Amino acid sequence: MDRATHPWLFASLRGFRGAWLGPDLIAGMLLAAIAIPEQLATARLAGMPPETGLVTFAAGALGFAVFGVNRFLSAGADSTIAPIFASGLAAIALASGVPYASLAGLLALLVGAVLIGVALLRADWIADLLSVPVITGFLAGIAVHIAVGQLPSVLGVPEIKGSLPDRLLPLLHAVPEANVCAVAIGLFVLATMQLGERFAPRWPVPLLALAIASAGVTLFGLQRHGVRVIGALSTALPTPGLPLAGLPDLLPVLPLALIVALVCIMQSAAVLRAFPSEPDRPAPVSRDFAGIGAGCVLAGLLGGFAVNASPPRTAVVAQSGGRSQLAALVALALTVGLALWGGALLATVPLAALGGVLLAIAARICRVGDMVRILRRGGTEIWLVAASALLVVALPIEAGMIGAIVLSLLHSVAMVARPRCAVLARAPGTTVWWPPERGETGEHEPGVLVFSPAAPLNFTNADFVVARLTQAVEAASPPVRLAVIEASGMAEIDYTGSLTLQRAIRALRGQGIMVALARLSSERAQAQAARTGLLETVGRGHVFRSAEDAVQSFQHGAAGPGG
Repeated sequence: MDRATHPWLFASLRGFRGAWLGPDLIAGMLLAAIAIPEQLATARLAGMPPETGLVTFAAGALGFAVFGVNRFLSAGADSTIAPIFASGLAAIALASGVPYASLAGLLALLVGAVLIGVALLRADWIADLLSVPVITGFLAGIAVHIAVGQLPSVLGVPEIKGSLPDRLLPLLHAVPEANVCAVAIGLFVLATMQLGERFAPRWPVPLLALAIASAGVTLFGLQRHGVRVIGALSTALPTPGLPLAGLPDLLPVLPLALIVALVCIMQSAAVLRAFPSEPDRPAPVSRDFAGIGAGCVLAGLLGGFAVNASPPRTAVVAQSGGRSQLAALVALALTVGLALWGGALLATVPLAALGGVLLAIAARICRVGDMVRILRRGGTEIWLVAASALLVVALPIEAGMIGAIVLSLLHSVAMVARPRCAVLARAPGTTVWWPPERGETGEHEPGVLVFSPAAPLNFTNADFVVARLTQAVEAASPPVRLAVIEASGMAEIDYTGSLTLQRAIRALRGQGIMVALARLSSERAQAQAARTGLLETVGRGHVFRSAEDAVQSFQHGAAGPGG
């Protein structure tokens, strides 16, 4: 996007009209009411004081409003990335002696730098590195981490340290010692948020739930019964500055920053595509990464932590009638006001209530509906969901994330390396050659084999494709006299793939079998086939625009014109 289309500053306010003011004010107030409880809870999930969640939300909202383009996106502390970096930073802090908060700020700066770099390079293709099944499994694993991490708060028992598998048995032993009041508060907030999302999505249900829980603590003196509360929040204004960490501290944080940035890219791209500012135009996804990156940088400078796009909060803005990032700025102002002058109101919020908020978020990001659809329609890809979830649950979370990325890439490579190779038949009464469905036979010409590999031909799959072609020729009856390679699926042909196919063509001709190439429709593949010598090996007179043309030419005993 050029500057004339989208100015670099406050692009989401371009074309602002007075009629937008009312809807934006309403959307901003609702956004604040929903965001504040989530930001307080997510800060605890990130291992930071609750007030830093409010600082992070303010930084994310301001950074995106200034540098982003999308009119609806809400940026701030996010429960997806918080558990990813919390455990990793804790280990780095323990090993290096650098304060955890400084490392969190450094991580935010690095994540922001990566996102801004991706925006400048327009590398939004990175968002497509993970498949839907892998993302679904990854989020399910994150949901398990969130739930297990919040159970001590909801049960009212001391926090349990260690990896997720190491915490499970102590948690089970702690259940008989659970504080009944804390459990009741956590379940109340969880149930209220679940019901609110389903029946009253435009109501500030999370804030109401926290207010009721806080009032209950005060009215019934539940602190005397062991219910722990947040306590008074710091009302001091954050002082901008670089995190107190040196270059040696940067190196161990950098890999974690790349992982967090990748998750931010994927989630932000999904949000931007789901809620485009202008549905009839392509979303400038890369440009909006700069807005998220700016929010991360600002959060790091103000003592917060990395921000991300929020799917549910963005949906709230869009569905409540918000028209621009003014809604986010209104929510920012309300959040800052609460942090400065209303901190005492939050002092009696029970930790069990924040745990209930996070349990509701965990339930939200564990996409059971997506899992069911993948099970029904995705075939064996449901195993990708299970494997991704298991990696994230069983391994340290950042290692599990890397494993999920590798799994997604391996799955992608496997689909190209082992493509479907079909023997085509003519659809009855037509000239179209198509893979016959189960139970159908289609029309076949005696002595003719039409073979179609459904993938680019390259070094990963050439031997496999040639082996399938050879098997099809050997299994054909009567014996094959013409083999037509229907190449519409070959969007690309690399040098190795071309050489392998050329050897196979010469071997078939040595057996007295004529070989033709049909529907090589990709211009790129045509150029590669010419450059690597494939067209020369096939013979220009044996290249056709369709499989039917090749068959008809063979039947008439002549090679037709090349296509």
